[in-house]
Amino acid sequence: MKTDDDRPRRTAFAPAPKPGRRFPREYYVLAGVEQAGPVIGHIAGRPIFERVIDARGGRYRFAGVAPRDITGRFDVLSLQVGEWIVEPGLIYLAETA
Repeated sequence: MKTDDDRPRRTAFAPAPKPGRRFPREYYVLAGVEQAGPVIGHIAGRPIFERVIDARGGRYRFAGVAPRDITGRFDVLSLQVGEWIVEPGLIYLAETA
């Protein structure tokens, strides 16, 4: 017979679960951004701006092109802290004040 002492114990130091691919990609996409720098290239017929500003005034600089997983969706697990996706699939890094 099992007792309470036989159960695995949880502590406050248990790691938080890692986000999975089931999180909607919209959680990682900046919408409604405005140009805040020169055009540095084009992708899919759309300009790549050196910098953008979001609706709340946050500033971001271009960091690369967002990779996709085998299903063709953005691979949000490849994003680093402070990175966001801007359509059509660009990565922008948040600038600190």
